[in-house]
Amino acid sequence: MTARRKLKSLLLLAASLLATTALPAFALEGEQTVFPAAAAERARLVIRGATDVEAMRPLIIDFQRLAPDVTVEFNDYVTNDLFKEAEDACANQLAYGDLLLSSSVDQLVKLANDGCAQEYRSPETERVADWANWRDEVFGFTFEPAVIVYDGERVPPEDVPRSHVEIAELLRSKPDVYRNRIGTYDVRASGIGYLLAFHDALQAPTTYGRLLESFSRADVVTRCCNSEVLGQIASGRLLIAYNVLGSYAYAAAQRNPDLRVVIPRDYALILSRGALIPDLAPNPALAQRFLDYLLSPRGQKVAQEEAFYFSENSPLPPGVDGPMSLIESGIGRPIRVGPALLAAQDRATREEFIRNWTSLFAPGAR
Repeated sequence: MTARRKLKSLLLLAASLLATTALPAFALEGEQTVFPAAAAERARLVIRGATDVEAMRPLIIDFQRLAPDVTVEFNDYVTNDLFKEAEDACANQLAYGDLLLSSSVDQLVKLANDGCAQEYRSPETERVADWANWRDEVFGFTFEPAVIVYDGERVPPEDVPRSHVEIAELLRSKPDVYRNRIGTYDVRASGIGYLLAFHDALQAPTTYGRLLESFSRADVVTRCCNSEVLGQIASGRLLIAYNVLGSYAYAAAQRNPDLRVVIPRDYALILSRGALIPDLAPNPALAQRFLDYLLSPRGQKVAQEEAFYFSENSPLPPGVDGPMSLIESGIGRPIRVGPALLAAQDRATREEFIRNWTSLFAPGAR
């Protein structure tokens, strides 16, 4: 099968789906950070998160101001590893932490659909937008656009891409300049990378097809994580990164003023990082308390100012190149937390999507 036919197969696949008591602990593989209680410890909250611990740090510390007797144990995972462990624990009826957090909300929806989540309602969960709440089991608690990041010192102003089409055209017009200098997620290793790629294909099949062809010709660099791609821009290895979560991109730009953040002008996928209380959580009341904090006005204020930076109802952070309001402009396209995400987690669908994607990207992966 030619590369063009494989690309067509990948896009047709996505388009067709658019129309449609104490228990033993599970083995832990995440990197652990413990936030000790300020007072004598009376409770311990165990969080498993596919979320950078530095992004969660200000939220955890502020929560502990309200709950000084609670120690918080945060275990940081890659999305696919978190999902696999949570799925295995649920299947074997084993306790697996008190709260799961993940940017791959499709994986959380799959867990909930398989009976691995507790239902929870409170005044704070009622505040969650309809598109970010599924069955009162998976709750979105952030508002994060997928953005373009570039090196402002080495990418000339006339080359700065401000849409998906412009990235494709840049690679067609200057292939030698940008060959092997563009980075994005490896969808084989990253759950969030797969989710964003899948929804790109649904959102604009023709545009995404052109972009993938350009990426393939330009030997795009694929990596598992936001931190790796952003780190390689900071080190000079890459010039432009595609589909980076806005929260991580903006935090990196605050540390390095050479990094610039762009909201694509044609459309921007909006992710709401999800939270789920496992069905066998040892401390569900404590998990509910932390979830309520995340969804509260106080928690949302800390998230916007210190952790994830973007908000549905506020202007873009200073220095971000984009419209004043993502939703009102029509550019922002939220990924709805709900049963439609199960299509992305269908085993056959996922394997075919990744197989066709890999056939285009693997020759250029470095």
